[in-house]
Amino acid sequence: MLSSLLRSALLLAAVCCLTYAEKRVITCGDKIQRLSCDEGMISVLKVAYGWTDKKTCKEEKPSDQLANTAGALEALANRCNGTKVCEVDKEIFGDDPCPDTYKYIQTTYTCLPARQEEVIKVIRAFYGRNDRTTCPGNPGQAVNQVNCFSTTATSTVAKSCDGKRNCTVHASNSVFGNPCGGILKYLEVAYTCDALHLMNES
Repeated sequence: MLSSLLRSALLLAAVCCLTYAEKRVITCGDKIQRLSCDEGMISVLKVAYGWTDKKTCKEEKPSDQLANTAGALEALANRCNGTKVCEVDKEIFGDDPCPDTYKYIQTTYTCLPARQEEVIKVIRAFYGRNDRTTCPGNPGQAVNQVNCFSTTATSTVAKSCDGKRNCTVHASNSVFGNPCGGILKYLEVAYTCDALHLMNES
């Protein structure tokens, strides 16, 4: 279980994930790219389709086809995430980003154990101000009042984040109300990353 504390004056993004070994696959030209996990499920981390250097897959290609082009694409992740085996070719990417360039697919992925997924569990949240040093803001912004807070901050963040692997919450009056008008406020959240089965049992 991992415990974390985040502070932000504008936006809070909490992420729960375990770290696993990464795999990289390079597929040249019109060949089929194959991703696989002996254990767990595929989770795609990075994808490049095009040409990112002058060395990869360059054998017997004319110089005018070896230009540097690159594109980060989400199509492969949408197709493969959560599966044990996934095979794709260039057609999955749709329009050709560089028709005159010989291309390859370079994919970095990992295998996530299905039974060890961790999710967010909010411990407490604070929205307001209780000191003058956290998120001091720009000159002229009021930070003098240090005893103002939203009474619903914890329940608001928990409603948005509990049970999820990642979560984004805007630190704004529109989300938490305005406990002290004219005062620059910030959001502080303490949370843990709990095993998914523990969350389901609670």
